[in-house]
Amino acid sequence: MPYSTDKLNEEKVFKDPVHRYIHVRDRVIWDLIGTKEFQRLRRIKQLGTTYLTFHGAEHSRFNHSLGVYEIVRRIIDDVFEGREEWNNNQRLLSLCAALLHDLGHGPFSHSFEKVFDLDHEEFTRRIILGKTEVNKVLTKVEKDFPKKVAEVIAKTSKEKLVVSLISSQIDADRMDYLLRDAYFTGVSYGNFDMERILRVMRPREDQAVIKKSGMHAVEDYIMSRYQMYWQVYFHPVTRSAEVILTKILHRAKYLHEQFYPFKYHPIHFYSLFEEETSLEDYLKLDEAIILYYFQMWQEEDDVILKDLCRRFMNRNLFKYVEFDPAKEYKKLQELSGLFQKAGLDPEYYLVVDSSSDLPYDFYRPGEEEERLPIHLLMKNGEIRELSRESEIVDSISGKRRTDHKLYFPKDILKDDSSKGKVKKQIRQLLDIQ
Repeated sequence: MPYSTDKLNEEKVFKDPVHRYIHVRDRVIWDLIGTKEFQRLRRIKQLGTTYLTFHGAEHSRFNHSLGVYEIVRRIIDDVFEGREEWNNNQRLLSLCAALLHDLGHGPFSHSFEKVFDLDHEEFTRRIILGKTEVNKVLTKVEKDFPKKVAEVIAKTSKEKLVVSLISSQIDADRMDYLLRDAYFTGVSYGNFDMERILRVMRPREDQAVIKKSGMHAVEDYIMSRYQMYWQVYFHPVTRSAEVILTKILHRAKYLHEQFYPFKYHPIHFYSLFEEETSLEDYLKLDEAIILYYFQMWQEEDDVILKDLCRRFMNRNLFKYVEFDPAKEYKKLQELSGLFQKAGLDPEYYLVVDSSSDLPYDFYRPGEEEERLPIHLLMKNGEIRELSRESEIVDSISGKRRTDHKLYFPKDILKDDSSKGKVKKQIRQLLDIQ
């Protein structure tokens, strides 16, 4: 029997709090799960620093990747199979792309990427195509199979329907992370009727579409996503932790460039600091490694690095006030000068952080981040874009919401034992009497 169609003697199941069970019969999938590159995802949290806000948010990229695989498996095996528009030869490609879509995420994901100018999707591609255990498994299917999987994840594949299953405005990736993140954070915002959406999903040449009868379930999904972004993903306390995390990494990089004599040398960071990160070095990084350095750097002589690491490890986070950069830039300049007088480097202790989200948009040619819209399948066979049928979705389409916060160490500003006059001025400007 060819490896691509080989089945396990007995179905393997993972007990899952979101999908109840995750089912594996394909040997290829089972072998991919067992690779060291995929197992590494157990050591990377799905929600980065969110565990400092919602204490239950300790789940991993491993959990989520299995969940995305299971949703795609159910779509293909329970809904698409036997339908004229679905080519079952693309089944294994879809399952592998779903399972491996987050393979290149680094520790603390997006915060980490911003500091070192990395792209997790690029590392996903490098893992799939490089000298890795994952590549060995995929190559056993056929020589160019790793390339096909990488193209689906990069959204450059000619198999547009397969791409849409894991990367669109209503895909398995988003459905799993909304339900999973809601479960582990303990909130209800992210819950929606996924069972209904899967039942009314239909394959078309370029993307999966939703039967008109399932429109209300899709409306619920979009509003759940909107609420999760503002109540969980952009939570100001989580963002405070991300600000401190980012500043620690910036400080460590700066000190390295200044030949600072670290007590605990950041050997795992050297290639990142030099912007020559090899795949081998990247795969050694996980959150246990990062937290080890943060723990040890609390003993460094550099006052800023020491303080920021202490804050992160002990959850002594920055406080915040609402801030409008467009209207209050002069105030920010004044605060920056006062922070320097108070002996606080504004580069590390006065930080503007912005969050922005576009809940839903339809295709707008030529615009940045063109989005494939959600299409409804009408009773007469016509395909119509969602916002043309849904008043709820129409009311939020194309509307980007942005939020700005100004972060600072309130505990230091309240301590008048040194620079008391200056700190009083700062408190008055920030309105934190």
